[in-house]
Amino acid sequence: MTNLIRILVADDHPVVRDGLIAMLNTQSDFDTVGQAATGTDVIRKVASLTPDVVLLDLEMPEMNGVQILRQLRAEYPLTHVLIFTAFSTDELIVQAIQAGAQGYLLKGAPRDEIFRAIRVISAGGSLLEPVVASRLIHHVQSEEQLDAQRLTERETQVLHLLAQGKSNKEIAAALSITQRTVKFHVSLIMGKLGTNNRTGAVTVAAQRGLIKLTG
Repeated sequence: MTNLIRILVADDHPVVRDGLIAMLNTQSDFDTVGQAATGTDVIRKVASLTPDVVLLDLEMPEMNGVQILRQLRAEYPLTHVLIFTAFSTDELIVQAIQAGAQGYLLKGAPRDEIFRAIRVISAGGSLLEPVVASRLIHHVQSEEQLDAQRLTERETQVLHLLAQGKSNKEIAAALSITQRTVKFHVSLIMGKLGTNNRTGAVTVAAQRGLIKLTG
């Protein structure tokens, strides 16, 4: 006999909970063991009912979904969580995944997709709806682009000396590096700041608050 997947449905809207429970009960391998309407209720029900999967909305009273996820990960790490929500902002998706969600579906997802996600997650896998995965990838790529634009410690040192009007030779002497290395760093700084000359690099850096000009 197949082991039943024990599911806790967590949503602050009674009609949504009832609809989800009715839908889930059409599957012979699902056992809806309970429901929760608030964040603290989720924690309490997980403790008493030990579900395999929590179907969790992010917008909950008392504790939001991310706070719930963090507490569940700390106290009940064997419980898997599938986010089922209307919210699809990059920030919320990233926070939910970082907090321990194994899956993320948007309300309106097809029934079969919800069923498959629950089965995948209960088996220890993870599943993101395509639009959610796309947003997550976009967010990661954006962060990587920002990282690529950030100045290194050495580049920052060079930039400060540039702002003081130092020549490559003077910068090389101050930092105990070769003039060739200085030229390389200056080129990287200009590229990251989107300028093609030293004065422009200093100006942009000052505008961004990377350095303070003294006059």
